[in-house]
Amino acid sequence: MKHYLIVSEKEWNQHLSQTLQKKIKANWSLIKHKQDFELTKLAQIKPDKIFIPHWSYIIPPEIYENYECVVFHMTDLPYGRGGSPLQNLIVRGHKNTKISALRVVKELDAGDIYLKKDLSLLGTAEEIFLRSSKVIEEMIVEIITHELVPTTQQGQPTVFKRRKPTDGNMIDLSQLDQIYDYIRMLDAENYPKAYIETKYFKLEFSRASLKADQSIIADVRITPKET
Repeated sequence: MKHYLIVSEKEWNQHLSQTLQKKIKANWSLIKHKQDFELTKLAQIKPDKIFIPHWSYIIPPEIYENYECVVFHMTDLPYGRGGSPLQNLIVRGHKNTKISALRVVKELDAGDIYLKKDLSLLGTAEEIFLRSSKVIEEMIVEIITHELVPTTQQGQPTVFKRRKPTDGNMIDLSQLDQIYDYIRMLDAENYPKAYIETKYFKLEFSRASLKADQSIIADVRITPKET
């Protein structure tokens, strides 16, 4: 029987090994901690394919050179290679994107493509990630059942720069829709929130709602500013 492995540290992806078990008869395993994603552990599992929906760490060469690793990237590759794809898409005004399933190689997000699926960018980051998890589940089923063979990326690459927590500072934004986008695109588990700082305090925003009267209602967490 085939053995497939899901690798993700994010809560919204950790149901995949269980739900996929109901759709594809195989052995399914989950790795969610960086220290467990190493050759000794993989030698025990002996996965036929490794599916990586969301992983914040560099995948070591000894892993992707010995196992077929499929990573899922939230852009229409080769557009948007690099870090923070969701946030970089939203700040550029995109309302929709594609999830690309690709083979892991040495160059970041440059591997051959198995398939792509559409994804809406409406809602908070967490809502988008939950939506993407369902799409990724469908993609994994398709890759396995149709035994998809990846093909070379086509087009000129566009590279995104990974965003830093300080990039969430909204103090210089001049438009209301920009503020709304900043709040929602960072509103997810373990993401640094969009914020504004005063002389003494830091205000972090979440759960934003853009109203018809062109106002925003949001939750705010106020803490003393670090010195």
